[in-house]
Amino acid sequence: MYASRNKVDLAVEVWESLNCESVGADEIFAIQRVVEERYGRSAVDSPMVIARWLADEGAVLRHAEVMDLWIAWSEERPYDPAFRNILNIDGLAQAIASLRRLENLRRKYAVDNKTEGLRLVREKGREGRTEALEKSKDIKRTTDERARYAEIAEWLTLWMQSPETFEMWIDLRLSSKDFKEKFPYSILE
Repeated sequence: MYASRNKVDLAVEVWESLNCESVGADEIFAIQRVVEERYGRSAVDSPMVIARWLADEGAVLRHAEVMDLWIAWSEERPYDPAFRNILNIDGLAQAIASLRRLENLRRKYAVDNKTEGLRLVREKGREGRTEALEKSKDIKRTTDERARYAEIAEWLTLWMQSPETFEMWIDLRLSSKDFKEKFPYSILE
């Protein structure tokens, strides 16, 4: 069907297949549908992002339609802003900060009885754990990097199993002899 290897090229390819010069709600919706079919729901970008890609390719935008579609799209995805850039596992300090942000969000959604928000928090934790595990097994990485990602994967596992006790546990872990031997440098650097 479509030969593109990334979302931007796919969006342009779908637009070109629609054989229209201007872009509005129908065209963007068609592109979002194809992106979702190929990459999954979480890969679908906002109407504004897609419109920008197409404008860069010379499309004439029907601005009012694009804006209306973006407003509707935003209302359907109320949790997106809270999860934007929430998880960073590139270092131990970043991972701890990310876990604390996730835990704050989890507590807020629990108090507000927001089951969808709680599901998304758990999903984000699982995604981070999966990414950390993959990086911990990547032989192209240094031994220190693999150890760091394995440690972060363990943290995410423990947080998902018992989020209420994570803060106490991480304090104990950071002061443990094993941790200090494994990671002799300061994690806050």
